[in-house]
Amino acid sequence: MKLKRIIALSLSAATLALSLTACGGSSSAASDNAQASDSNSGDAVTVKLGVVGSIYEDLWTPAKEKLADEGIDLEFVQFSDYVTPNNALANGEIDLNAFQHRIYLQSEIDNYGYEIENIGNTFIIPLNLYSDKVKSVDELKDGDTVAIPDDVTNGGRALKVLEAAGLIKLKDSAEFNPTIDDIETYNKQITIEELKANVIPSTLADVTAAVVNGNYALDFGLKTEDAIYKDDQLDIEEYWNLIAARSADLEDADKLETYKKVVAAFQSDETEKVFNDQFGGYFIKAGWDQDLLADK
Repeated sequence: MKLKRIIALSLSAATLALSLTACGGSSSAASDNAQASDSNSGDAVTVKLGVVGSIYEDLWTPAKEKLADEGIDLEFVQFSDYVTPNNALANGEIDLNAFQHRIYLQSEIDNYGYEIENIGNTFIIPLNLYSDKVKSVDELKDGDTVAIPDDVTNGGRALKVLEAAGLIKLKDSAEFNPTIDDIETYNKQITIEELKANVIPSTLADVTAAVVNGNYALDFGLKTEDAIYKDDQLDIEEYWNLIAARSADLEDADKLETYKKVVAAFQSDETEKVFNDQFGGYFIKAGWDQDLLADK
């Protein structure tokens, strides 16, 4: 089965560097104010969904088809960076976005005061440990170099992967985004090299091992089964990707009902089949049992 190539995502987390600076929105995002139509009007309801990368259109295809049967036109609005989609959502240029994980969303809220929130969980992308030089973690030795992403979000998560693999011990005070300074003990005296996430797969010939974002691993033809350590930190909710909406829109009964249908359409067997069949299991459903709109 030939895997589709992925262009850069986020945060894994949706991958989502917290140090990104704001950029201008894409032309498709800036054209018209996007608000879901009144579901009682009898006309098709248009919902503009902000995404980053064509991969999301593949992931959302089953949901788009389901929603069309219910009179909802899910329109994809592509952005070229990870900062603009939340700004566009907060400003009403789009109705929803789906590209980020919980840590990134919270950082955006903290930094910019956005009144937006998670309305449904989507997936988690594993960060596995790969190597062209050793066959298992046990073969790593003192002096070996292990590359990890240099951005705060993925770098912190990568350190947690190395801890789970038994290579390091993080301080108990370290939270979800630890840094190298939070390493308490090196169980093996490895050298950790921080590199741009998108170049790490191409450096596997130069380092002993590397933690590779799932989207880049797939893009470079790295298979899950080839990993010398598989990410098992999949139940940490802060790393789950999500669908975000404006808090004010959730007070509108018609929009709320529409958004519930959008979440349900994505959290389906058909979507999970796309995860597994088209993308080799690099996307793993997460938190679909949580109804985040139940009390609205």
